[in-house]
Amino acid sequence: KLASTLDGRTAAVDGSSQWITGEAARSAAHQLRAESDAIVVGSGTVRRDNPTLTTRLVDGPSPQRIVLGSVAPDAKVQPCREWNLSLSELLDTLGQEGVLQVMVEGGATVAASFHRENLVNRYVVYIAPAIMGGADGTPLFSGHGAASIDQMWRGLITSTRMIGDDIEIVIDNNSR
Repeated sequence: KLASTLDGRTAAVDGSSQWITGEAARSAAHQLRAESDAIVVGSGTVRRDNPTLTTRLVDGPSPQRIVLGSVAPDAKVQPCREWNLSLSELLDTLGQEGVLQVMVEGGATVAASFHRENLVNRYVVYIAPAIMGGADGTPLFSGHGAASIDQMWRGLITSTRMIGDDIEIVIDNNSR
């Protein structure tokens, strides 16, 4: 799950990121959480935003919370599983435990890591009718992108819908 402004920013220069999308899109994201067995974020997101990663906006079970790296004992995400091995090992371990759906809700670094390792089946992107302007805010994905247009990743848009003032775009990974 990703959320950004129209110009692809997930946080302002000062690091603030709550709330880019409106309440309806946030509720839809909480519904995705309720449908997931586990949710993954990075320790940077936990330090910066101190999220609970629960389904408090909808009825339904909260997923198992997994943090890539370590977090403080008093972080709101606790209790959580801290993970310091590879992403593929994480997914293998979760699969062996019967976890079928993992939602990645991390920041630009975590999103880029899962994307670059081709570990994403479906992207759910919420786009707010907002513009940060400039290149100083945090992008959806960190690091280097495709070197040329012919190396750019392309998915298959399977649905779009308005959720409040925001747009939800569901994109399936057709290269898996």
